[in-house]
Amino acid sequence: MLGNRGVLVDDERRIVRAWQVRRWIACRLEFRGLRRELMRPRRWTELFFLDEAAAFAAGHRPCAACRYPNYKHFKTLWLACHGGAGKADDIDARLHADRLLDRATKRTYRRRLADLPDGAYVVIEGTCGLVWGERFFAWSDAGYVSWRPRPANALVDVLTPRAVVAVLEAGYLPEIHPSAATAKRSA
Repeated sequence: MLGNRGVLVDDERRIVRAWQVRRWIACRLEFRGLRRELMRPRRWTELFFLDEAAAFAAGHRPCAACRYPNYKHFKTLWLACHGGAGKADDIDARLHADRLLDRATKRTYRRRLADLPDGAYVVIEGTCGLVWGERFFAWSDAGYVSWRPRPANALVDVLTPRAVVAVLEAGYLPEIHPSAATAKRSA
């Protein structure tokens, strides 16, 4: 997945901010054959995510252009969960409030692991990863490297914003990296 948070680099391509706009979107890596120069000054800066679940954990939503069917499904479930006018700006405003405590600090919250839906990202014993079925998949930048059974009664720090968790609970299944299918059970 390709993420967009606006222009994040200066003219020397140094990262100068974590985000510029409230519209944090998750896009396809390929769309209509478009090519981009990475980290081009004065243009939106590319972010890369392992998969849609990881992008959701960071506070992004599906792009309404390159991922329109996903966006439409997400928006339908969003409206069922949260009401409102359903405009992208309304969704982005709610997500923005859910993902950050201040300009640079991610908002997390505690919840019982057994109550979380598939696709949520959590931290268990210092390891960040994906909740899927009865498993917890350990994240790495190369893919999901291992899994272990989901501990039923554990309280965990949830990385996926509350508003997105509600959409997952309503039935949205995010795209998951294929490495989840080949990850080995941890000892």
